[in-house]
Amino acid sequence: MNDKTVKLWDVSTGKQIKTLQGHLEGVFSVSFSPDGKIIASASADKTVKLWDVNTGKQIKALKGHLEEVDSVSFSPDGKIIASASRDQTVKLLDVSTGKQIKTLKGHSSWVYNASFSPDGKTIASASDDDTVKLWDVSTGKQIKTLKGHSNSVYSVSFSPDGKTIASASRDDTVKLWDVSTGKQIKTLKGHSNSVFSVSFSPDGKTIASASRDDTVKLWDVSTGKQIKTLKGHSNSVYSVSFSPDGKTAASASRDDTVKLWDVNTGKQIKTLKGHSSWVYNASFSPDGKTIASASDDDTVKLWDVSTGKQIKTLKGHLSWVFSVSFSPDGKTIASASRDQTVKLWDVSTGKQIKTLKGHSDSVRSVSFSPDGKTIASASDDKTVKLWNFDLENLLAQGCDWVRDYLKNNPNVSNEDKDLCDVIGSGK
Repeated sequence: MNDKTVKLWDVSTGKQIKTLQGHLEGVFSVSFSPDGKIIASASADKTVKLWDVNTGKQIKALKGHLEEVDSVSFSPDGKIIASASRDQTVKLLDVSTGKQIKTLKGHSSWVYNASFSPDGKTIASASDDDTVKLWDVSTGKQIKTLKGHSNSVYSVSFSPDGKTIASASRDDTVKLWDVSTGKQIKTLKGHSNSVFSVSFSPDGKTIASASRDDTVKLWDVSTGKQIKTLKGHSNSVYSVSFSPDGKTAASASRDDTVKLWDVNTGKQIKTLKGHSSWVYNASFSPDGKTIASASDDDTVKLWDVSTGKQIKTLKGHLSWVFSVSFSPDGKTIASASRDQTVKLWDVSTGKQIKTLKGHSDSVRSVSFSPDGKTIASASDDKTVKLWNFDLENLLAQGCDWVRDYLKNNPNVSNEDKDLCDVIGSGK
């Protein structure tokens, strides 16, 4: 944020609770601890900061990096943080003390991403130096350098069982690596331009990759063979994700569409048309029945996965929508926009619940805590903001407004007069 702060907001009222002062530059990444009690933020000011979600207070400022910190992630047990930086290192930090445990040195250029294995014992890092490195979390020692890519590695992902790594690169390939040996298993060739994202299916048997070559490709993890090329987009594909059951993939593209694909057959099921500009992101609801898409046309759209029909257009943002996220219970959507706001929407009605104002520049990403009670937003204004989300409080406040109307208006049915009787005051 230009005012160099992180702000904490109450989602139900939209009021600012706390101002979290600390970061001096833009915030690139924000991550909740597994228990949802702590947030870690990574910044261009070369620091990682830890924040108490309940109080909004800064717990620690983790210093040590010499350049911008691009990403931050928690270990599965929440005790360690891994930060990836343009200073060519990954650092391991103790969450409880804030002390640096290890500096993982070895990369010769920017580190874009660092990911924990499912068991938390290994870290994989992806770098502009064209390599992936594996590190032992307990010792901080480099286990392996995975060489093979001929250009920058943008992201790296562990399979659900932790035995395989997939890496996506600017060299137009995805590579599979054996975690235990560090050996390259396969090079997945087929894309004709940079691969932006790679995702394992929930069962770990299939990989989907999204590329600047306008395609999504499905790959068999066990053989490394290309199963299908999902053609249909007429411009770069920015993201791809699997449905919770792994049967459907959704891709978001610069061609203004979201496409749904049958993972088993590779056939296009539906093209979700309606956006009038680039679609940056498409996200499945927790039950897999709905997709939310975020677009350059300033809107969020909700789509029925089974029919492909547009359910709602959520209008309200005044500029591009970069990110959209479902609450864990699937009832609420949060959207992040270039208009400097986060908006909350009721999934069932499509109505805007609240506009969370406070950022002074574009809001790039938004995510819910695991318990769904807190939202974190990261912005070009150099801040991370925390917002307390309590649906019961929102309902209570709404009833405060309409309780007298329901009781006294003759046009309200007897049944509806008692709607708010079971809901307390939101005051």
